[in-house]
Amino acid sequence: MFEKLYRYLNDEKKEERVCTDITDEACKHVAKNYFLILFSNVAIKLGDTLSNPKTVLTWLMSYVNAPVYLISFIVPIRESGSMVPQIALAKYVSKQAIRKWIWVLGAFLQFLAIASIGFIALYFEGVTAGWLIIIAVIVFSISRSLSSLSSKDITGKTIPKTRRGKLKGYTVAISGILVLAAGLYILYASKSETTITFYSYLIFFAAATWLIAAIVFSRIREFPGEIEPKKESQGGILSKLSLLKTDAQFRNFVIARSLLLCSALTAPYYILLAQKYVGKESYLLGLFIIAKGIASIVSSPTWGKLADKSSKNVMAIGVLIASILGIIIFCIVAYFEDFRNANWLYPIAFFILGIAHEGVRLGRKTYIVDMATGNERTNYVSVSNTVIGIILLITGGLSALVSLISIEGVILVLSVFGIYGAYRSYKLPNVEA
Repeated sequence: MFEKLYRYLNDEKKEERVCTDITDEACKHVAKNYFLILFSNVAIKLGDTLSNPKTVLTWLMSYVNAPVYLISFIVPIRESGSMVPQIALAKYVSKQAIRKWIWVLGAFLQFLAIASIGFIALYFEGVTAGWLIIIAVIVFSISRSLSSLSSKDITGKTIPKTRRGKLKGYTVAISGILVLAAGLYILYASKSETTITFYSYLIFFAAATWLIAAIVFSRIREFPGEIEPKKESQGGILSKLSLLKTDAQFRNFVIARSLLLCSALTAPYYILLAQKYVGKESYLLGLFIIAKGIASIVSSPTWGKLADKSSKNVMAIGVLIASILGIIIFCIVAYFEDFRNANWLYPIAFFILGIAHEGVRLGRKTYIVDMATGNERTNYVSVSNTVIGIILLITGGLSALVSLISIEGVILVLSVFGIYGAYRSYKLPNVEA
């Protein structure tokens, strides 16, 4: 069953199995591994949406009356906290010939962290609840580092080139359908059930998706891969950071990726604009989740196929769409008062931003997996994620300050950087050949 469905989804004939960039042993198990990775990642993406710091966790912390200054910490902690530790953890990961158990451990710890947030919301409130949730998010982020570091290499070892982009595309599309269903349910339930119990149970369900993903992922057939020699592993963090100096292609990728952050960083400001000009009614949470789900469904398979041909072009196109959208929204908010108060404007803008962001994410993830092999890939992922995590913290803090003056101004500034990011992405060499 797996074989037939795999060949159908990848337009591959039985006698023409593609096994580029993987071993002969791994080639025999490609189809089964393909769907185990697909199912586990779908579960996690659903969990991510139902515990998203930009939407659900913000709503939850508001319900428990956590201070605003604590609420403002959860997005940068979750986004950058999972990246910054990676360069330190890479030393351990690179010594493991089999790395799926690192991913499984990370997923299980994420399950515990998210589940604890549900209990905190039920039994604590105010400043105490806020700090406890912050601690849980920190634990979640560090645990996510383990899964993020190992996932790229496991994909590279088990899935051949020209199939990885489609895998990510199908993953996001299927999870998008589930996210859409969840958004519709929240929209329906928000009419009568907006108590803390409802949101806590939503968090418990999100936590369960990581437990399911860990069980599914443990069934992957992974063969021993390259491990870092003891002599090289003693080089430490500075030796890995030296890649930015010695490897021009990698350095250019990190520069381009840092400029692509506009598609992620502008998202909460669209929600803030909606709350400012439309209102803070709870149905908005459902509408934004629905918009994100539909965006994933309609765009991800196409982005995935394009990424298998040229992932750097997908990065460029995605961030260009996000940047042009940001400039348009700035002009509408600044100069067209009638339009900025329209309740349909921001969900539609969030939908377009969702399409653009999926392109950016799929493009950069496919690019870094295809750019290297073995421990080189692990080093690339750890260094780039650590650098991006630090940039996220700095940019997020500066954006928060600027937003006190003008929310739409933040969107404009980030969009201008995004246009330059599209140029830098386009200038990168192709790695899919």
